[in-house]
Amino acid sequence: MASFASMKIDELNVLENSLNDRLDKFKRMNLNLNMSRGVPCTEQLDIASDMLNLINKDSSFKAEDGVDCRSYGDLAGIPEAVRLFAGMFEVGLNEIIIGGNSSLNLMYDTMLRAMYFEVVGSEKPWSKNEKVKFICPVPGYDRHFSICEGLGIEMITVGMTPDGPDVDEIEKLVADDDSIKGIWCVPKYSNPEGIIYSDETVTRLAAMKTMASDFRIFWDNAYAFHSLSDESKQLKNILSECKKAGNPNRVFIFGSTSKITFAGAGVSILASSEENIKLIKKQISIQTISFDKINQLRHVKYLKNIENVKDIMKKHAAIIKPKFDAVCDIFEKELSGKEIASWIKPNGGYFMSFNALDGCAKKIVAMAKEAGISMTPAGATYPYGNDPHDRNIRIAPTYPPLDELKTAIEVFCICVQIVSIWKHKKDNGGIKC
Repeated sequence: MASFASMKIDELNVLENSLNDRLDKFKRMNLNLNMSRGVPCTEQLDIASDMLNLINKDSSFKAEDGVDCRSYGDLAGIPEAVRLFAGMFEVGLNEIIIGGNSSLNLMYDTMLRAMYFEVVGSEKPWSKNEKVKFICPVPGYDRHFSICEGLGIEMITVGMTPDGPDVDEIEKLVADDDSIKGIWCVPKYSNPEGIIYSDETVTRLAAMKTMASDFRIFWDNAYAFHSLSDESKQLKNILSECKKAGNPNRVFIFGSTSKITFAGAGVSILASSEENIKLIKKQISIQTISFDKINQLRHVKYLKNIENVKDIMKKHAAIIKPKFDAVCDIFEKELSGKEIASWIKPNGGYFMSFNALDGCAKKIVAMAKEAGISMTPAGATYPYGNDPHDRNIRIAPTYPPLDELKTAIEVFCICVQIVSIWKHKKDNGGIKC
């Protein structure tokens, strides 16, 4: 079909009537389809079900160092878990802590400690400064933004490029503002655009000159192993780059098994320099004696090694890749050539980034909701829920069954077209939206 911009008002009216007829048919189906969050589907969770039987009453609950995993001890994690996850995230054995079930929890606590206690190299807790600012690449992850908003941290947005966040802009910002204390990063299959940071981007973030001596990179490597195909670009090692640049304490690395084993019942990791980890262990020891070592032992027995993890993730990819492909196929069929939307097909991760025409995202999401399709709120991929262009919508294909997902995306595409027609008619003197 021709571009909407090239169509006359009468042609747009005819098309709108046809689209409304399609939408009404779906409304009569009383749909209740949810694609609002990026969560594993039941089939993915079933992959790790055998893990629940690896420890039972006949098991030895001893870690390899002899510690009984049912008792206290080993704040940093049992040795075999430390070794496994240090290898997976390419850090040293003294550069990692194995946490509880949530990397988000580790991120929040790390930020909280920086705000109210200290980080290595800081003269005072961040909250003692007149202002604390954080750089937030956009579109980005809403929960990162919520942490900053909840702690009163001012967020500064920078745009994303195909190589990661706009490092030119970041370097300018951090060079002469010591209130900028850090940056959020999802470096591999970024949420929601699915971008992998280039080697140059990683190196520049590690080496850039910052006015704040206690500047930190919060490196949320949530999708480190979540490729949709055998072809996966290797992410450059940020901790190694920071060491090379003389900034060994700059980065906090986070990860988890939430989308490898069980969401909400996995294990998380925090990795950084030995100096950072030493201080963090001291601070955490006030909060807890140790994390869940039985769960760590269970995970080590199930995951075994990096190669086995990769094999497990191929099973996940086999389930969710057809869903990503289906979304892209429907987008192409419904929207291609109409010049009303753009989208990025990722090679991994859990999301897709969709851009409608400016000023249309909220109307599209609201219309889809009326038709029974729950989506991530428009604006969620920007701090304070405020997308200045009102165009970005995060697509989360993983959870719904494939047939339901196809229905949801078809309804979504109908809504995109109707709202786009409204905009074109308004811009050309037709009826108002």
